[in-house]
Amino acid sequence: MTIHSASQIGGVLRNAVTFNFKNSRTVLTHAELIPTQVEHFFDLLEARKIEYVLVNGIAMLTYVEGRNTQDIDLIMALPSLAKLPEIQIESQDMYFARGKFGELQIDILLTKNPLFAKVEQKYSTTKKFMDRKLSCATVEGLILLKLFALPSLYRQGSFERAGIYENDIATLLNAFNPKMEPLFKELSNHLNETDMAEARTILTDVEARIQRFRKANK
Repeated sequence: MTIHSASQIGGVLRNAVTFNFKNSRTVLTHAELIPTQVEHFFDLLEARKIEYVLVNGIAMLTYVEGRNTQDIDLIMALPSLAKLPEIQIESQDMYFARGKFGELQIDILLTKNPLFAKVEQKYSTTKKFMDRKLSCATVEGLILLKLFALPSLYRQGSFERAGIYENDIATLLNAFNPKMEPLFKELSNHLNETDMAEARTILTDVEARIQRFRKANK
């Protein structure tokens, strides 16, 4: 399903936690709390006028069906994060922070990273849901973030996560056919020459996959 309300975000996260058999019995027992906590979390963001951009799995579900995720991922400035002491920070570095809000896993992409700041400023939109408005990355913003991350994921040997990101890119390209050269021009400000070449190779592979799919469905 595609996401149409904040309550559906809670349902997606709850189901992802429930059907991840790696989770402990305690985590599974508390999964039913997630939808209410999602509503509370977005209420806090709104009440405190915190600027953010929803990205990754939940943002994907505002555009396409079939994405699964256990986390809420946001682009946010460090001062905004400081306004949310309810998030219990588990790890943090210059560009990323991870914490818990009740049972919710919250991943923060900090705007100290120039690309994250650019996505927040230029590649975000307001998505109108039934019960509220949420700031969300555009299709182009999501592709930028995933292409930016993929060369690093390859070096780390993160096969599963790289596969998810590649599939996200393929799904967005197939559904929306965005112009890619402006995105590569933007990426060139944030990736070195080697990583840019890798990103272009990834795109070529993804586009070939899309063409095979389209030919098979003619």
